[in-house]
Amino acid sequence: MQQLSVGESIKFGWETFKKRPWILIGGFVLAMAISGVASAVLAPAEDAPMGFVPFLMMLASAVIGLFVEIGLVTFALRAHDRVEAVSINDLWNPAPFWRYLGGQILVGIIVIIGFILLIVPGIIAALGLVFTSYLIIDKGRGPIEAMKESWRITKGHRWQLLLLVLAVAGLNVIGFFLLLVGLLVTVPVSMLAMIHAYRKLEHAASEVTPVPVA
Repeated sequence: MQQLSVGESIKFGWETFKKRPWILIGGFVLAMAISGVASAVLAPAEDAPMGFVPFLMMLASAVIGLFVEIGLVTFALRAHDRVEAVSINDLWNPAPFWRYLGGQILVGIIVIIGFILLIVPGIIAALGLVFTSYLIIDKGRGPIEAMKESWRITKGHRWQLLLLVLAVAGLNVIGFFLLLVGLLVTVPVSMLAMIHAYRKLEHAASEVTPVPVA
């Protein structure tokens, strides 16, 4: 069985980032700006009573946040596969919205139940299902199918995935303490490293020929 390498994944993220740093930083900054503006504009006042309009505002902010998440994953997938061709337009990919939402809800429920069951099952579930969103966006899979496939391709690699998640978390902590500016580098590198891990495991265990991002 081919083992996942934490060092190789992070190195790939860094080497890819160096090829086109400004487009990767620009995509990340734009996505965060859209999310931040939406949250600021649509957040109800602290002293406002909860009602239909504040609820709609919160819902709209959450929907925009999901579109941003989908866009960032799409952007990172395309940057991983062909960084010279990735563009800001790749941040807009509304097609998988409902499947992505369904996957997020189902994975969230399973992970929460796992954490209630003495934490360790929650960690295992989170690692086993970590690539669900990638498979929904990259392969056009439905939520349940994507969850099953994520569980399958991560089997035997979850310890390495845990180390990778801890490594990229540590990388972003360092980026945070570098006056936040470091996050402009560490977040794109981290995303590319996770996509690289996904690609390695997906290619090693894939049952189907990869298809373009939806």
